[in-house]
Amino acid sequence: MRKRAEHVDQTRQRIIEAAVHLHGTVGPAETTIAGIAREAGLTRLTIYRHFPDDGAIFAACSAHWLSGQVPPDPASWLATTDPLSRLRVGLTDLYRFYRAGEPMLTRIYRDKASLPPTHQQAINQRDAEFCVRLLEPFEVKPASRRRLRAVVAHAVSFWTWRSLCLEQGLTDREAVDAMVILARDFHRR
Repeated sequence: MRKRAEHVDQTRQRIIEAAVHLHGTVGPAETTIAGIAREAGLTRLTIYRHFPDDGAIFAACSAHWLSGQVPPDPASWLATTDPLSRLRVGLTDLYRFYRAGEPMLTRIYRDKASLPPTHQQAINQRDAEFCVRLLEPFEVKPASRRRLRAVVAHAVSFWTWRSLCLEQGLTDREAVDAMVILARDFHRR
């Protein structure tokens, strides 16, 4: 009985690792059950025995990948009450995470529309929560708040980090500095 349970666990782990590999190389939109089965050396039926649908596979894949990462910690940002300092702390944390997980995150964000709806919502809610935490200490006029929110949402975006750091060659620190300067200019208005 115990050997059977170990075999089931090992098979499940092979499936998860195959899905993580494919999500990180071809992306979720191009990852198929047949591809996962091929990568894991299993049959499609075996995949379906362990995971009834794409959502279950994606959830297990995400949990496995995230367990090897140090995700951003918005709760730690709250100790910083100065608005621009909090923005700097938060963006430094986010950009560190983006750099560490860039290959996978590029494919996840690129293929976001093909993810299970609950996962799309989770990503959107998480990014919105980052913005809320970073905007909390700012005291600005209502007219300026809309623009400041747009700047902070832009700064939080994975695509902004990718453009500034990977495509334009800035360091994470230089990208954080640029976003803080932009927010500071809107904060003063």
